[in-house]
Amino acid sequence: MDPNKIDISPSWREALKKEFESPYFDNLVASLKKVIKEGTIVYPPGKLIFNVYNQLKPEDIRIVILGQDPYHNPGEAMGLSFSVPDKVKIPPSLKNIYKEIASDIGGPIPTHGNLTSWVDQGVFLLNAFLTVEQNNAASHRNIGWHSFTDATIHYISNEFENIVFMLWGNFAKSKKPLINTEKHLVLEAAHPSPLAGNAFSGCKHFSKANAYLIQHGKNPIQWIIH
Repeated sequence: MDPNKIDISPSWREALKKEFESPYFDNLVASLKKVIKEGTIVYPPGKLIFNVYNQLKPEDIRIVILGQDPYHNPGEAMGLSFSVPDKVKIPPSLKNIYKEIASDIGGPIPTHGNLTSWVDQGVFLLNAFLTVEQNNAASHRNIGWHSFTDATIHYISNEFENIVFMLWGNFAKSKKPLINTEKHLVLEAAHPSPLAGNAFSGCKHFSKANAYLIQHGKNPIQWIIH
């Protein structure tokens, strides 16, 4: 994994140029190479690590939903927070997200967990850590990804206006200082994981986000997935 050959779109490579040139990023790449060489399985596959960056240009972002790290079971992680590929069982957290959408704005519960249609509309599904080892949650929390994704959040906040940031759970809420709350909307709630009980239920983030977008002359998100 050569930093100069990383598969990331030119717009993001330019936006985060300082990060790619920082010593921590060289160390991050070295850490990944080491565990992979040792035979450790890392998710998502290399070509999908920067999937959300490649699917969505900075200037097209309308909403940021921050996750913690990728799913660590085989076949689940696809480089988009909370999303899984077609035909993969919908994870518990995403089930609760779907339930809240149905309660908040109506519509059927989707039968799959692929959130690419959200990304196509400007929803940036960012994980704070972009890789994880198989069956070992948060295993890459200390290799440097947080610096890279913090810089991403800071860049979006600085360069654009009227973005909706959805921060679910204490970890995501800890990123609030990176966001200029005077020119963006920050929505905070409990994590949608069943481990948080039903605390996520009733947050109405999806209708609130759309109302804010409309208020600022932007198209609302079609949250219902078919």
